[in-house]
Amino acid sequence: MPRVDRIAEPWGTRTPYGPGEPWPVRVDSFLEAGLGEQDVERWVQSASILHSNGDAMDIAVRAGRIVGVRGRAADRVNRGRLDPKDLYAWQSGRAPDRLTRPLVRENGRLVESDWETAMDRVTGNLRRLLADQGPSAVGFYTTGQLFLEEYYTLALLAHGGIGTNHVDGNTRLCTATAAAALKESFGCDGQPGSYADVDHADVIALYGHNVAETQSVLWSRVLDRLAGPNPPALVCVDPRETEVARAAAVHLAPRPGTNVALMNGLLHEIIANGWIDEGYLRSHTVGFEELRERVAAWPPEEAARVCDVPVADLREAARLLGTAERLLSTVLQGFYQAHQATAAAVQVNNVHLLRGMLGRPGCGVLQMNGQPTAQNTRECGADGDLPGFRNWANEAHVRDLARVWNIDPMDIPHYSPPTHAMQMFRYAEEGSIRFLYVIGTNPAVSLPELRRVRSILAREGLFLVVQDIFLSETARLADVVLPAATWGEKTGTFTNADRTVHLSDQAVDPPGEARSDLDIFLDLARRLDLRDKDGAPLVKWSDPEGAFEGWKECSRGRPCDYTGLTYAMLRGGSGVQWPCDEAHPVGTERLYADGRFFSAPDYCEGYGRDLVTGAPLSDTEYKALNPGAKAIIKAAEYVPPHEPPGEEFPLCLITGRTLYHFHTRTKTGRTPQLRQAAPQVWAELSPGEAARAGLAEGDLLEVATPRGTVRARLRVTAMRDGVVFLPFHYGYWDEPGGSGPRDAESGRAANELTVTDWDPVSKQPLFKTAAARVRLVEPGGGEPSPAPTTAASRPVAPGVPATAGGEAALAREGGAA
Repeated sequence: MPRVDRIAEPWGTRTPYGPGEPWPVRVDSFLEAGLGEQDVERWVQSASILHSNGDAMDIAVRAGRIVGVRGRAADRVNRGRLDPKDLYAWQSGRAPDRLTRPLVRENGRLVESDWETAMDRVTGNLRRLLADQGPSAVGFYTTGQLFLEEYYTLALLAHGGIGTNHVDGNTRLCTATAAAALKESFGCDGQPGSYADVDHADVIALYGHNVAETQSVLWSRVLDRLAGPNPPALVCVDPRETEVARAAAVHLAPRPGTNVALMNGLLHEIIANGWIDEGYLRSHTVGFEELRERVAAWPPEEAARVCDVPVADLREAARLLGTAERLLSTVLQGFYQAHQATAAAVQVNNVHLLRGMLGRPGCGVLQMNGQPTAQNTRECGADGDLPGFRNWANEAHVRDLARVWNIDPMDIPHYSPPTHAMQMFRYAEEGSIRFLYVIGTNPAVSLPELRRVRSILAREGLFLVVQDIFLSETARLADVVLPAATWGEKTGTFTNADRTVHLSDQAVDPPGEARSDLDIFLDLARRLDLRDKDGAPLVKWSDPEGAFEGWKECSRGRPCDYTGLTYAMLRGGSGVQWPCDEAHPVGTERLYADGRFFSAPDYCEGYGRDLVTGAPLSDTEYKALNPGAKAIIKAAEYVPPHEPPGEEFPLCLITGRTLYHFHTRTKTGRTPQLRQAAPQVWAELSPGEAARAGLAEGDLLEVATPRGTVRARLRVTAMRDGVVFLPFHYGYWDEPGGSGPRDAESGRAANELTVTDWDPVSKQPLFKTAAARVRLVEPGGGEPSPAPTTAASRPVAPGVPATAGGEAALAREGGAA
């Protein structure tokens, strides 16, 4: 059979199957040019770190080098399939510009140094600030791509040792609303559903979740169901015509910022038609009457008017949701990075609670993650929350964590809610945070309003440490840069969006003097001489497996219980879903199968917030809801967006991902196949908007908001009117200067334009509701936009050359990177 070009055909060949049948195996692989499987000396197990699906794979090693990958047929997540980023991006680890030695700033320039000098500067500045100002001077901003063992060590070091409340991750940008929505409805984080629900569902609803590009293997699973007997019906909510929208029975493309109005309209129809499980509501929920009253004001006609969608489509979507026998819903950035993010995501939970659609095959909610280990940041406390889904406002939980760490409870900061990332950067701007440690993330491209962010990072009074594998835009602004090991160069575990835990073993040594993140954290703890209350070292492990065993004890008895897992259990077969303990020795496929939730006041992770204002509820207010072990149905009032389009800025800017890149392209932009597939930033408009502005495919546009400008070539796509789209991946590391735009007219990072505003509950930035305008800079001259022709950026104009690549791109560029 001829080899499939996985750039041109990113979802591969179909393996159809029917409802209730196992998903067939299809093993994807890619090896360095000229090598076959017989040339591989050993295969080392791992999983993907370039999306949140958790695709299991084996790493091919020859002569001490990574030379390829193949999918793991036995794994429950992917049955051997790999995303195009999985297949190709391993090559970036061998890029010639990997960081291999520490860098320190001397006379305004970063110069190579040694670990002793670099760590002395880090710890020296840290000690001085702790003595002068205390822990409030120190902030840690981490990633969604480390291993569980590294997150847990960081949480212990930062919360239990240094005592700072300023700890968060870039997961605040992509998954904070998932956690917040789960806490509001179920009392605790943790995905109720399972990827296996795709195998059983007769209706799959995707809310702001472009799964075809963000989790392409999961989309392959859906495509295989659609190609088999008795396929599910899809409901898609997205302003763009994604691959999901093209396959959907109903596509709702609401005006950005109106997701709560849309959900209230859908809930109105479900209730009005009696498509509810009254017995389930009585036995397992509280709050239904308030929801009924709230959505009574949202008949389909009113919701359709506010959202600018056809009322017949809204009614049909509600019918599918309300009459499904097995309903699976997924939610991602189209809701999370938008206005009223948590309120909208909670309404998706409400659909399932109204229908009693939880805990059974095909019946589940997946409040998705955007990053491979986002779930671990939340479990381990590296996003600011307390480890083990403990409640920072519950003194008993704080005492229990102090018992595990053998420290005084007062040494764990819990005097106020944990500081979220956007507030941390504001504190750094104001000068109260004077030491910022950034790990594996690139805020100089990924945070909103980049001109402001760059000024904060370059601030004279801020000592900036960056721990990364490349000299990113953020690292270029640092005082100390620490070279880290990456995927395949270290050992650890990580947990995907449906709670599946995978083990990734070290396959090769890191380059030069680079060290694993765990080793760097252990070195920092040793140099700071962090101790428990008995005088013993606070961090009691020295390797990944020891850290995992320490985490297991911390998770004992909590919803994310890992105590039944071991490295040996995770080797050789499939990943395992938590909770895995004595009662669930082989893991747990679905939560809440018995209709009991993690919501009891003495057990829950949080007491909830007002969905409009974000004000936290007290334990007394929470107990008044009488959740017991019941789910909480929370209604939401629709509030118009803060920055609506107007005369000067008539469009709404939304940002998002493309299939071929991850975050700020530090890995995928160094991969020949992926770089060729999506080489440059582009902008998308609908045919109607392009015609009104006299624009055509390939024209160079200036996209402007009140905060800045970006120049990009136009792709005309079948999206809704009134919207302009930009992918957020494109920064400046591969341009002259490397840290920002050369001048006011050379911006290409979408976040030059986005607003410093965030959801009141989850504190997630709003990347999808900025007012914008476009103007022609120069005609395209017949040359098309560099946007891919696959997926959501498919052009409406004929004659645009199709995106291709795969092995052909590798051959053109002279072999593996």
